[in-house]
Amino acid sequence: MMGRQRRCRWAQPWTLLLLLLGPQLLVTHGWRPQGNENSENRDTLKLYFPAVVEYASHMYNLKSQDRNAYKVLRVLRSWREWREEKGLVFSMELQFARTRCGKFDEDIDNCPFQATPDMNNTVTCFFTVDAEPWKTEFQLLNDTCLEGSAV
Repeated sequence: MMGRQRRCRWAQPWTLLLLLLGPQLLVTHGWRPQGNENSENRDTLKLYFPAVVEYASHMYNLKSQDRNAYKVLRVLRSWREWREEKGLVFSMELQFARTRCGKFDEDIDNCPFQATPDMNNTVTCFFTVDAEPWKTEFQLLNDTCLEGSAV
């Protein structure tokens, strides 16, 4: 019996994005578009969503009063809309967890989460982001967070 040959598939554009942006986005690896979306919406989300999540995470850490960095623990839900005045707008609910690194440390992407993921070091946030990810242009339209929220 001959073994199957495995082919490396680089057909997924998000695979290259993961390689370029680093392991921070691996947390969203299991993410799938939700709802009754057409294939164009699903393809847009798959292609650009990781970069939008990275931007939202960066903005959360900049605004946070905590000295430690937070990373995305889980994508709870997400969708995208087309708004005539804004263009492509992503909305998402993300759960963050506190890491052991400072938020201005050099390698936050590889920083481990704190050992005890309890209610005091998790945050759930809702973000709305106007995005042109193909130009790496983002604008935070809304961010609402609940500290200590557990899912």
